[in-house]
Amino acid sequence: MIKLGVTGGIGSGKSVVCDVFRLHDIPVFDADREAKKLNDTSPVIREKLINNFGPDLYQGNKLDRKKLANLIFNNAENLRITNAIIHPELAKYFEKWVDQRKHHAVIAIDAAVLYEAGFQSLLDKTIVVMAPLETRIERAAKRDRLSKEQITARANSQMNDEEKAGLADFIIHNDGRHSLLEQVAQILQDISTLY
Repeated sequence: MIKLGVTGGIGSGKSVVCDVFRLHDIPVFDADREAKKLNDTSPVIREKLINNFGPDLYQGNKLDRKKLANLIFNNAENLRITNAIIHPELAKYFEKWVDQRKHHAVIAIDAAVLYEAGFQSLLDKTIVVMAPLETRIERAAKRDRLSKEQITARANSQMNDEEKAGLADFIIHNDGRHSLLEQVAQILQDISTLY
């Protein structure tokens, strides 16, 4: 089995690229969605977040995502603490998910903070989706209904594109001038000798 990691900055289009992988019958683990579920259901995450940020971080059985976002964006130490709590639990969950898909030749993980979380150590190859910053801001503003300042703060909390590109095995350009379908097909052809 080949394990691929797909990452990219906010608004880069990594989720669209992952949809293309799904068209090739490749299962994709959506790290952001799964982390949101774990934040609500994992007693380990809940206890550690409450110990660090107080009991009002949870409303009933749900994490107050807006409150957490206000604590971590533009505060490097709070972001570091939060990631150190969530990422190890998410990695364990991902490994269980992979074990349930052993019959697949290729699987992928869609993770915005793939390198920051150290997930590349669980993978065989990594892919960075790149798009011009203005395009990314425009996409994220439409999708998430956030201000340019909020998007910029989130982008600044992630590793920059140049650093990610330097670590990646493959780069996909999502700039409207290159075909995503062709780029994904080429990557699958390139890795086909590995499985």
